[in-house]
Amino acid sequence: MEVEDLYNSMIVSRSRAPEFSGVVADETNHAEGNNPLCGDRVRLTLRCEDGLIAEAAHQTRGCAICIASADILAEAVAGQAVRNALQMADQFVLMFENEDAGGVLPGNLQIFLPLRQHRARIRCATLPWIALKEALAHDAE
Repeated sequence: MEVEDLYNSMIVSRSRAPEFSGVVADETNHAEGNNPLCGDRVRLTLRCEDGLIAEAAHQTRGCAICIASADILAEAVAGQAVRNALQMADQFVLMFENEDAGGVLPGNLQIFLPLRQHRARIRCATLPWIALKEALAHDAE
């Protein structure tokens, strides 16, 4: 399956039926992101324990790209060390600027690579990841 086809399929399925939508009970970290240009809003809640992200969930309103990105983010960071999740967030944002950066990300995150051709939509995909960095900023210190 071509990356573009996988991108389209994954975006549609994850935006219509997000698997990690909701709020984490007993959250320890949270952050919100807003993109007023297209109306995307995301709220991430996390439960961190002993330097690990035990659970992640999101409440997202906006376009399909933003919803899918938030949902895939929540899946990708659950069980990860905080420092690894922060590195993943940096790499995710960087992959839109640097062609070599996407190769170090898990395959399900690489499905967003076609957005390089749609520069106006990159902010839709990166908004949840920027919120993640904000939510974890204090844990990384």
